Amino acid sequence: MADPRQLGIIQYANVSKEIPLNVEKWICIYPAYIDQDRTLKEGRRLSKENCTKINNLLLEHKVLFFRNQDISSEEQIDLAKFFGPLERHIYVKGRDRYPEIVRIIKGPNEKHQWGETWHTDVSYNIKPTKVIILRSIKVPPVGGDTMFSNMEIAYDTLNKKIKEKIKDKKAIHSSLGAAAFVEKYEEMEGNGNLDEYSNEHPIVRTHPETGKKILYVNSMYTKKILNMDKNESEDILKNIFLHQERLDFTCRFKWTENAVAIWDNRSTQHQGLTDFFPGRGLGYERIMDRIAIEGDRPN
Repeated sequence: MADPRQLGIIQYANVSKEIPLNVEKWICIYPAYIDQDRTLKEGRRLSKENCTKINNLLLEHKVLFFRNQDISSEEQIDLAKFFGPLERHIYVKGRDRYPEIVRIIKGPNEKHQWGETWHTDVSYNIKPTKVIILRSIKVPPVGGDTMFSNMEIAYDTLNKKIKEKIKDKKAIHSSLGAAAFVEKYEEMEGNGNLDEYSNEHPIVRTHPETGKKILYVNSMYTKKILNMDKNESEDILKNIFLHQERLDFTCRFKWTENAVAIWDNRSTQHQGLTDFFPGRGLGYERIMDRIAIEGDRPN
């Protein structure tokens, strides 16, 4: 029987004209008043109550999706600030007017996109990102979906022998090969920094808000288990990486314009699919705006 938490995901929609019976399933990031004249006069509002509700749902479901959210860059930044201080990417230049926002662009003829391998964002930092808010600006008619995987369930279902071997162990996370963050992609612009960053993190971290155990290694940045033979480390990590990709831990989100995804970077992994072929996304741009919120040191 499938784990009832297997998706760890719930999708939310925008409601502007009527209040649904089950309000919990219908949340708009910036709700409009039911009275449209009042909305035009006073504008949309980002309430603390709404943000708290979103945060509680995020802790429960790990990833939230909102469609038809025609919000501005300023509104995206205001939403992000509710979760904590904003961080700037170590390697990628932010937008000129909004340096906190990284604009992720796949050019029309590019077959690859940023973040195409399973990963947790910037796990090589001493304090990796807490939450990511990604907003779609322009999407191809087909291709470029994003997949997410639940690392809480990945730990719970991990082989007992492997659990015992990694108990209280740490692993090295490294940004080795940083130039690839921009050089590999035609439309991405670096900020000039090519230094390597490396930090040790527990293989099993405890979520600071839920207290749940999380499998905290990823195939993009995790290089080696400390205090373990090299061959054994490679073998264990290989098995863990395959385990983390199990389809029953994952969901796949098909982007539409003005969609917003918010995910807990502490308890998930994600990857951007590179299924761009002639007639399937190739020849079209994919443009997304990303904001990251500062995290804490894993323990």
